This record gives sequence, C-alpha cells and structure tokens, in this order.
Amino acid sequence: MDWILLTYQLPSAESRPRVAVWREVRRSGALHLQQSVVAFPATDEFQPVVERFRQFVADLDGETLVVEGQPGESGDVDRLERAWNEARDKEYEELTAISAKFLAEIAHEFEIEKSTLAELEEEESELEKLRHWHQRIAARDVCEAAKAGEAAEAVKQAAEAFERYSNAVYEQTRP
Repeated sequence: MDWILLTYQLPSAESRPRVAVWREVRRSGALHLQQSVVAFPATDEFQPVVERFRQFVADLDGETLVVEGQPGESGDVDRLERAWNEARDKEYEELTAISAKFLAEIAHEFEIEKSTLAELEEEESELEKLRHWHQRIAARDVCEAAKAGEAAEAVKQAAEAFERYSNAVYEQTRP
C-alpha cells in the first residue's frame, strides 16, 4: 500500500495553531509519525482528508509538503500498518468503553423506571453519536484493526438496549 506523508510548518509565535493542528490530526485519523509529520494511507477515501488538512494548515498561515509513495522496506510497511492499527484500536477501545457506559445508563433508566419521552430522545441522540463515531473509525480502518469486531458488537448491543428502552417508553406513554 502506498502512503501519503504530509509535513507541516506553523508560525511559531503562539500555541493556538499547534493545538488546532493537533486536534485536526486526531479528527482526521492521521498517524502522527513525529513532530510535524503525519501519514495517511494513499487511498481515494483519504485524498479529501489530506486536502482538508492542507487547507486547515494554510488557514493557520502554515505550510505543508505532501509526498506519496511506498515505504522503503517490508519492515517499514509493517511498522506503518501496525501503528495505523494501534491508532484505530485505541479509537475502537474508547468507543467500546463509551458504549458500555451507554448500556449502563439504559440499565439505570430501567432500574429507576424513568420512561419519559424526553429521556428517550436524549438516549436516541447518544446512540446516534455512537453510530456516527463508529462509522468514522470504520471508514479509516483500512488495515483491519483487531478491535473492529469488538467495537461493532458494542454498538450493536447499545442499539439493542435502546430498542428495548424505546419499546418500554412506548408502552408506558401510549394513550
């Protein structure tokens, strides 16, 4: 697989641009290789992400340099893919943990018999956040991270719990 290496340079006067770029690195799913160097798989899905990143840096009065190519040795390929998967696995682990909190919240709502439409809307909003988050991670998971299945199962369980809660709210609030 080819990779895109993107280097960037920011004005050094203040920390705000560095913090903003750090947040964009995280949001984009880029692999932070070292200071001011990030990597993306060179796939069609990541081309717009790279362009958005370039524009983001430019908007901060910074400069970027983008190089696309293959790693020099098979060990380099393995290291990049392993690092990419470790980053996705961390995201999947966080998603799984937040999904578990969602399950606990739904269980608590059943326990205290809080079956209101307002609470249902709040829980539905939280479930949609989990689903959207999962979709974003899965879209970046081009090297098949190990924790993908665990995260998918966690989101599925969250959806099933919400469905049970939704049915209970319906039963208690219907005319």
